[in-house]
Parts: sequence; C-alpha cells; structure tokens
Amino acid sequence: MRIAVLSETEGAETRVAATPDTVKKYKGLGADVVVQAGAGTKAGITDAEFEASGAAIAPSREESLRDADIILKVRRPADGELAGAKPGALLIAIMDPYGQDAALKNLADAQVAAFAMELMPRITRAQVMDVLSSQANLAGYRAVVDATAEYGRAMPMMMTAAGTVPAARVFVMGAGVAGLQAIATARRLGAVVTATDVRPAAKEQVESLGAKFVAVEDEEFKQAETAGGYAKEMSAEYQAKQAALVASHIAKQDIVITTALIPGRPAPKLVTKAMVESMKPGSVIVDLAVERGGNCEVSKPGKVADHKGVKIVGHLNVPGRLAATASSLYAKNLYAFVETLVDKESKALSVKWDDELVKATCLTRDGAVIHPAFQPKA
Repeated sequence: MRIAVLSETEGAETRVAATPDTVKKYKGLGADVVVQAGAGTKAGITDAEFEASGAAIAPSREESLRDADIILKVRRPADGELAGAKPGALLIAIMDPYGQDAALKNLADAQVAAFAMELMPRITRAQVMDVLSSQANLAGYRAVVDATAEYGRAMPMMMTAAGTVPAARVFVMGAGVAGLQAIATARRLGAVVTATDVRPAAKEQVESLGAKFVAVEDEEFKQAETAGGYAKEMSAEYQAKQAALVASHIAKQDIVITTALIPGRPAPKLVTKAMVESMKPGSVIVDLAVERGGNCEVSKPGKVADHKGVKIVGHLNVPGRLAATASSLYAKNLYAFVETLVDKESKALSVKWDDELVKATCLTRDGAVIHPAFQPKA
C-alpha cells in the first residue's frame, strides 16, 4: 500500500496534507509514504523531517503519484494534476464540490475514487475527522489576531496613571465553530464581546463564553436550525428585523467579525455598505466568508480594504495563516479517516463502500460522479 502526499498548487495554500507524526502512523498501518519534494515547506516542515519519520521524498508530482493507492491533498487537484494516477486510487482532500460540475467530471475522468473531507457526517465516530471544525476553529482564533493587528488601539480596559483606556467592543456574527473560538479569543484579550446567530442553540453557547447574545428572538428564530446543526435560511421578514437590530448594534462596535456560511450557497450578506459607514473611523471588520462572496458588502478577497476609514480584512485561506498548526490538525483528520479504509491484519486497503462515512464523502468512483448531491445536471 503506497500513500502519496502532493504539494499544493493553489497560490494562497500554505498547508500540507501530512506531517512527520502522521507519516509514522501510516507506516504503522503498513504503508509506504511518498512525499513530493517541498510539500511541507510553507508549513515549516522540511523534506529532511519527512525522511526522518520514514517517508520517501519524490522530486516531482509524477514520481509521487506513481503506483499510489491513496493520494492525500489539502485542496482539490487542478485539471491535469492527476495525470499518471493509478486507476482506482483513492484521492482524499477538501474538494469544494458545490457548483463545480466540470471539476468533478475531471476527477471522474481521472478514474480516481475522490473523497471530500468537508462532507464528513457530523456523528460521534467522525468527530476526529471533521476538517470543517478543525480548520474553522483556527480561522476564528486568527480572525481576532488579525483584527487586533489592524485595530490601532488596545483590546483590554487599562487603568493607568494617565487615564483609563476603554475595552474594545467586538461583535461576532455567526456562532458556529469559528465564531465561538473568535468569542473566546476576544474575551481572553479583554474585549467586551457580543455575538449573534440564527440558531437558538447558539445563545447558550455564546453566553457560556461570557458574551452577550444579540438577536430577534421570535417564533421563527426558535425553529431556525437544520437536523444537521446548520443554520436555515431565514424569511425576508425575519432578515429585515434582524438587520435593523444588527445595524444599530454595529454602529457602536470597534471590531466586527463575520463567520456566516451556508453549505453550497454564496455567503449571506450581513454587513451592508451603510452599516460599514455607520462605524467609527479606525474600526475593523474581518470577513471570514470572503472566499464565498463575503458577508460584508464592501470586502475584497485577498485584501485589507479601507472604506471611509473602516478597515475590512478579507484574507484568503485564514486557517493557512497558521500553516503549521492547521496542517497538524488537518493531517490528523485525514489519518483518522484513512485508518477506517485499511485492514489492520492484512495491512491492505479494504474500503467498505456501504460504510456511512464512505457514502457521505465519496464523490467519484469507476469513472463516474456517484454522490447523489452532485449528479451532473441534464
């Protein structure tokens, strides 16, 4: 059994799909691990460290792919990147499959069985494989660090001989994994934190972290969560009421962090241009949804924009701004999944195609797109 770890070709991607620690674990499963030269450089992992953990270093992508049974990546391979892959090889990565019919067809045409880690079901046995949570957790933390760096004032209240410095007011929009970590981090830095979310269960979580919850708590709000724990899209009437409440609240904030995403859809617009203009000059907005169109009307992907004195931070791949930590957690997520695909006694691949984890994540197999949610449109 041979596992290939490929370099990332996306310019903003700094993470790597394996670490020396997980290489040792793969060796324990009986696998030979081949790492493409330089794959871990941006995450601070040298080829020598991979070699010391038992991996072979291949000078090129083609050499890495040769005879590989499992191919590990962070992002979905670009068109042509899988040339030379063995038919039937398992490709495991974050696939970003929504609205990507052509890319999925390319994966099918490459004859690989492609697995999307972000489709992992939210069940107890799959918690250790949950890449969305592991990466969102770091994004929430980094969002506060980035906001603090752009904000030209101190975060905590300080009593000094020269006078009192007021605490920064931070508003977190969306209390999922990223939002909750942002709340906790801002609280640790001494800010006064408020938060909002359309899911009723979020109120208790927000308050348990010491933040104040801000929402229109009507009957629709009480029903606003899917069985999978995601936010439902709200009615136009509710959105208008919530927007009015949020608009008046944002005008008083120093830092706003937006984290709202709905799987498979563009990011909802939560912060309008008018709301940005209501904030004091020197205020900061961090838009964690910028890769999906952004929660803020004036955010610019990959840039720190300035709109009438308010900074809007739109960094791409925010978990990748903590490349070493993000790679470590992602690599562990991958290993936990790969372990379920290997027979421990024969030390060979043994995919149970009817396993709920496999069925939930497998996009392509035997030259076809097989996932029911991503069937090509006629």
